[in-house]
Amino acid sequence: MKQFGTVRRHDMNIALYEPEIPPNTGNIARLCAATLTPLHIVGVTGFRMDDRTLRRSGLDYWEHVDLHRHIDLGALYAALPKSRFIYLTTKTDRFYTDWAYDANDCLVFGPETRGLPGHILEANPDRCLTIPMLNPRVRSLNLASSVAIVLYEAMRQCQNPLR
Repeated sequence: MKQFGTVRRHDMNIALYEPEIPPNTGNIARLCAATLTPLHIVGVTGFRMDDRTLRRSGLDYWEHVDLHRHIDLGALYAALPKSRFIYLTTKTDRFYTDWAYDANDCLVFGPETRGLPGHILEANPDRCLTIPMLNPRVRSLNLASSVAIVLYEAMRQCQNPLR
């Protein structure tokens, strides 16, 4: 197993807008703990933050998660004034791999069953990205998988601190 010296933090953030499925949020929290990425939960969730399945999927890593709650996107924007907000959606043609990430980016993901609201996407068309899928009959990937895919690409481009 590769040993790492001094832990190098990065300034990237993950934001989940109104997440609905506790195990997805728990898995994303675990990913954020492993990568030292702050996790922002925005708006009303479809579950209680003390939900058993949320806690179980995050295992015993919750104490290592830099977790922030925000009442709405305005509060998220105010909390991260230096961040550039990138919106992940199935409703664009720009691939996440065609984007030049910055270390201060905040990757924003919508709820599992409906994605980010249209008004957010319409207000930010130049910052909407998608993960391509080969099968047009599949609407989207699992939220936790999507966060992992995009976060690791962003970290790779930004001189991945995990190396």
